[in-house]
Formats: sequence, C-alpha cells, structure tokens
Amino acid sequence: MNPALFARHSECVWEIAPHGRMRVSAVIYGDAELIRGMDDKVYEQISNVASLPGIVQAACAMPDAHWGYGFPIGGVAAFDAEAGGVISAGGVGFDISCGVRTLTTGLLVDDLAPLRVELADLLFAAVPAGVGSTGRLRLSGRELDEMLARGAEWAVAKGYGHRRDLTRIEEQGRMAGAEPEQVSEQARERQRDEMGTLGAGNHYLEVQRVAAIYDREVAARYGLRQDGVLVSIHCGSRGLGHQVGTDYMKIMGRAATRYGIELPDRELACAPLQSPEGQAYLGAMRAAINCALANRQILTHLVREVFACLLPRAELELLYDVSHNTCKEEEHPTSAGRKRLFVHRKGATRAFGPGHPELCDFFRPVGQPVLVGGSMGTASYILAGAGSGEEPSRAFNSACHGAGRAMSRHQAGKTFRGRQVVDELAARNILIRASSLRGVAEEAPGAYKDIDRVVEVAHQAGLARKVARLEPLICVKG
Repeated sequence: MNPALFARHSECVWEIAPHGRMRVSAVIYGDAELIRGMDDKVYEQISNVASLPGIVQAACAMPDAHWGYGFPIGGVAAFDAEAGGVISAGGVGFDISCGVRTLTTGLLVDDLAPLRVELADLLFAAVPAGVGSTGRLRLSGRELDEMLARGAEWAVAKGYGHRRDLTRIEEQGRMAGAEPEQVSEQARERQRDEMGTLGAGNHYLEVQRVAAIYDREVAARYGLRQDGVLVSIHCGSRGLGHQVGTDYMKIMGRAATRYGIELPDRELACAPLQSPEGQAYLGAMRAAINCALANRQILTHLVREVFACLLPRAELELLYDVSHNTCKEEEHPTSAGRKRLFVHRKGATRAFGPGHPELCDFFRPVGQPVLVGGSMGTASYILAGAGSGEEPSRAFNSACHGAGRAMSRHQAGKTFRGRQVVDELAARNILIRASSLRGVAEEAPGAYKDIDRVVEVAHQAGLARKVARLEPLICVKG
C-alpha cells in the first residue's frame, strides 16, 4: 500500500479519515515498511468495515494484516447492539476460534537433545494431522451437543487433562451462551470424527525453546526461563467451524437485504445483533468456540501422553490458550462512557492488560499472555496485554496473532519446494514432520512477513508488551 494514503499519527499508527460511506475512521498499525508491504485490499477492506452499522470508535488492522474474506485478516471492530450494531460471519472467519495454546515442560534444551528425533517421530504418530484427518473419538449426537455446550470443560470431564487447565483458558474453557441447536447437521457431521486432530494449512504442533527474554518479571510469572522447552498447539474448530461460517454467510446475505443494510461488499454479509439471525449466529459461533477449545484440550492430552512415555520427568503445564477468530461481548471504555460491545477479532487476539477484571487472579497483576504464533521455521512470541482497561484502549485490547502472509498459498506453492524447505530447516536443527510436502511449500517461512518486525510494531504501538521470543525445535504439520 502507498503510505501517502494515510494520515500518520506516530511511527506505528496510521489513519484513514472517514470518507464515502465510512461511519468511523480506520486505523492501521505498522511501520512504513509493513504498510508498503500490505496488499491494497487491506485499505479497501478495513474502510468497508468502517462503514457497517453500529461500529464504535474505529475499524482497526493489526501489523500482520493481509487480505481476507470480508474483513482483512488482522481486522478488529466493535459494535454496539443498542445502536443498531451488526454481527458478521466474515468478521470472525471460517476457522472459528482458531488459536494457540502453549505449555511449559520444566525441561531445558539440553534435556531434550538426545531424544529430539524420537520425540518428533512420536508426536507425529500420536497427533492426527492433515486434510481430512480423523481422531480416536467418534461422537454420538448427544456427545456432540455436550461438547458444543461445554468446550474444554467437557474434554477435561472425559479425562483429557486437569481441572487446573481450565483456569488458563479464555472463558475458563467454556464459552457461555453456546446454542448447539443452531449448528447445522452438516457441520455436526463434519466434526463427528475430527475431535483431537490438528488439521492442515497453517496449523501446527511445535516444540520450542525460549531464545530470548525481554521482561524478566512477567516471564517469571508465566513460568518462562532462558532455553526452557515449551510446546505450542495452533489449530481451531476444524470442519465444524468452517461449516458454521459457510452456513451463516448465506443466512446473513439474505438478512442484510431484509433489514435494509447496504453492504459495501457481499463478503461483509451481516445481521443486526438483536435480530433472530444475529442471535442464532452468536449461539452457533459460541458453540464452535467450544469445539475449538475442546479440540485443543484433547490434543494437549495426546502431547502429554507422548512426553510421559519418552520424558517422564517433564511436567506439561498449560501457560495459556487464546483464540484469534471470534466475536465476544466485552465491556470497554469509549468516548461516550463504558459500553457493552461485540468485538470482532479476525486474525487478532485478545490482549487484556494488568488489572483487567476479566483476568484470573494469577494473571491480573501483569496482564494476559498473548501468544503470537510464527510461521514454520521462524520465531514465535509471548507478549503480555497492555492498557489498564480504565480508558479507551488500543484496538479494544487486541494484538496481532502471527506474522501474516506475504504471499498466497498458491503463489508459495509455485515458489517453494516442500522437500527443499524440510532440508533447509533440518540444516538449522529444526525437525519437520508433515503429511504433505505441498503443505510444507505453502507454509514456507518465506511466504510470511517478518514476525520480528510485526511484534516490534505491536510492542511500540502499545498493543502488547514483549515478554519472550521462542524458536522452533520440532514442527508437526498437516
């Protein structure tokens, strides 16, 4: 994009003033190089988001933003239901509640060294990955309903993890307000065999080392130490979430016409939050969030089983689990006072700061862990939420979720060769285990933006604070 299109407020904050049908301004976070590297569709899409009914304050794009369906990936927008605000399936995305959970192990890199190849092989064998992968479970209709209503809480009750895990998950592992009856039969059928599976695309299971610590106080609170070994799981609601998105894009397309909503882009199909269609989507989306939370909980159990077999002195404790494709009802300070808003975060993660009342006692003094997943072969980051929650925040307490794509999967598949990527990473002592070399090519490190730059912008802009940089040792891909 051309930086001249924006008004620059600081090194990392750029604004598009309201024009045309825009109801509020649009704000993009990035330095000049990231702005120039973003595709022009980001400007168009975030401007379109700013034109939707009931939007509050500004439409925002994170430093990892790139073109998406409806909203740009990395898009954040909040809507006031009492002011005619809407909810958009395109503002949540198709992989509902895709997210990252990170576990500490109590191990150091040297403890892992002699067993790294065996660990990589065992994790790849234990964790189903790839397109259409299926797990150990096949859920009955009643079990599906229970899982969609209770999320990770259901998985723990089934023996997949510990009760203490739930305190380290957004919503304590159970998204309230889920309505399984709003999830179509087709969505249910797609998920019946997919619980406890990683999926494909940019999803991964990664064993990492803490390569750098920037905030020792917060790192100590999070249980991080130099050269400590962590495990991160990045996946979402699999086929069910995708089908919920598909179903409700059609429903909302019809609803927008019926409610007289003039859409700048049909991919921004939406419905008033207080309409029957809006409420039905909220119920189905919240059920899909629970599906993702349960899925990551089951995967955590599978990882713990592998470590217990190979490295029995490891203690895999959940640091945090945070989602980045959601719409959540939250209270935020605005220029008009505190309001209950429905915050869409598509390819953006919640980032509540110190003292926020919705954080558990353990994290409230320092802020919520913000888990920023890297692309295969590059760094990941752990940040901490910023802001007090008492005054208008940057982007409604939101931060980036990853590096952000620099080229499409199709372009990456033509540019890179999977075997070559695997060999190059092996030369850097990063072990890749994948079910598809084409998938490896599409997710090559060169297909993504510079995550170090993206995170530095998030830090400098006050979206979140840098705590630790992680580097991969093993990456399991679909």
